[in-house]
Amino acid sequence: MMAKTPKVTLEDPRGRRSSVLTRTPQPSRDRFGRFTEWIARAMGTPLFLLILSLFCVAWISWNTLMPGMLRFDSAANGFTALTLMLSLQASYAAPLILLAQNRQDDRDRVQIEQDRQRAERNLADTEYLAREVVALRMALADVTEQVITREVLRQELRTLFEQLDDREQRDESAAP
Repeated sequence: MMAKTPKVTLEDPRGRRSSVLTRTPQPSRDRFGRFTEWIARAMGTPLFLLILSLFCVAWISWNTLMPGMLRFDSAANGFTALTLMLSLQASYAAPLILLAQNRQDDRDRVQIEQDRQRAERNLADTEYLAREVVALRMALADVTEQVITREVLRQELRTLFEQLDDREQRDESAAP
């Protein structure tokens, strides 16, 4: 016996269709990228610099002021462990910051392309509107040539009245 598949119609919302419900959600493929951006943003703040400075001051103070058996980094060797820690932090920070910059460059590139396309559409729309305005002006110029002004109408009426008067006078003079 075959299992019945539920009938999906166009009236069903997309989220309710069985094919959508059977898929397992995919983990974000961009999680590491967001993490690198978070690191880059955090390292560029005054708070980070303050915390790193306090950490270095605490490290150096501990290793110079505490009794010899509690010290873990020697001032005589130039605080080698501290130097190693800061070098390790810098060696990881630089590539993470570069990754974040690359992601920002990609976003900027996409934004620039969208801006360029939008500018092209705006230019095309502006050119179209300019052509339409010119066409309207030309059509309006043609119409205004045909529009009868008051003076023209008055002159035409005077001419017609004069012709009527002349006709009446001819008719009166022709009549016995």
